[in-house]
Amino acid sequence: MKTLILVLALSFATLSAQEKMNIIKTNVTGYAFRNVNLSYERALKKWFSINVGFGTVPSGGVPFLKSFVSDGDDQFSDIKVGLTNFTIEPRFYVGEGYGKGFYFAPYYRYSGFKADQFVYSYNYEDPNGNVQEIPLDVSGKTTANSAGLMVGAQFFLCKNDNWVLDWWIAGAHYGSGKGDFVAKSRFALNQDQQNQLQNDINNLDVPVIDYTVTTNANGANVKVDGPWAGLRTGLSVGYRF
Repeated sequence: MKTLILVLALSFATLSAQEKMNIIKTNVTGYAFRNVNLSYERALKKWFSINVGFGTVPSGGVPFLKSFVSDGDDQFSDIKVGLTNFTIEPRFYVGEGYGKGFYFAPYYRYSGFKADQFVYSYNYEDPNGNVQEIPLDVSGKTTANSAGLMVGAQFFLCKNDNWVLDWWIAGAHYGSGKGDFVAKSRFALNQDQQNQLQNDINNLDVPVIDYTVTTNANGANVKVDGPWAGLRTGLSVGYRF
């Protein structure tokens, strides 16, 4: 009888362990940047799992903006930005497996970005040498598709291995993005003002992203159509079941 009970107990423990193939997680470091996120991982084999994640940054001010711009720079003071992303991430474990240990994760990511309430100003010089500052209200959005690779390590915590700590050591992705932004003038621009506006935007040093500019009496249209890149790192906590 004792042997039967022991066998049943061991069988139940083994079955319970095998059933814990699901993990729900959230990247806690993302909340410092207003990124509300959730991911789900399912172990399919000892060495292989699929992780699917979604994150969104509600429209609002740029986090830690004052760390990057001076107090007197009014162009960025009222800007509102929002971001969404969806990630599919196969994971290949080289440690203990079933969601535990070091892993390599190639991934696909869809990203959406929008911005508004951004005031862009440029200095227009008329034929007589007089300089006039012309403000434009900028808004728009862009979407991107990219692929990348991340290296990480995942640990099971507590006595029953129910709690999970997922360390995204380092990741990077590259792809292409497309979008449209409109810079709207508060008054009609003449041809010379349009030409100088186009030159001013073309001379901006924007890293990674390519863009083309067209102007009209209402302002400028900026079309984004080029490479898109990003980095990933973070620390997630979750529950295994």
